Amino acid sequence: MRTTSITKPSQVKHDWFIVDATNHNLGRLSSEIAKLLRGKHKAIFMPHVDTGDNVIVINAEKIKVTGKKLNQKFYRHHSGYPGGVRDILLKDMLKRKPEFVLFHAVKGMLPKNNLGRAMLKKLYVYAGSDYKQTAQKPVQLNIKY
Repeated sequence: MRTTSITKPSQVKHDWFIVDATNHNLGRLSSEIAKLLRGKHKAIFMPHVDTGDNVIVINAEKIKVTGKKLNQKFYRHHSGYPGGVRDILLKDMLKRKPEFVLFHAVKGMLPKNNLGRAMLKKLYVYAGSDYKQTAQKPVQLNIKY
């Protein structure tokens, strides 16, 4: 009997998962989501093939951080003009765009190439409990760490 050693993109089935971010730590939840997007939980995982699943994250506004990160961690943006550096604290970003905080954390844990960008397109983050992908019938996933 022969075994195939290379997973082809046509052999991969992308499932749908939904994760509730309520009272989860930002970094620990982000690493679990990155594993699902990457496909490391599957036996057919190959680093050069997109074997990951689609992930929907709800209640991103209720995520927790530890320590003094709310007042010390900041996100930096530059407009491209001289003196165009803008900093925004984590607590302010959670009020303005809570989806960005989780999206940015997961983005940093994925590969920095075309494959990583394709994986990131399968992540859907919502601040509240309503989401648009009900037709895909996502499976509720309880993340324990």
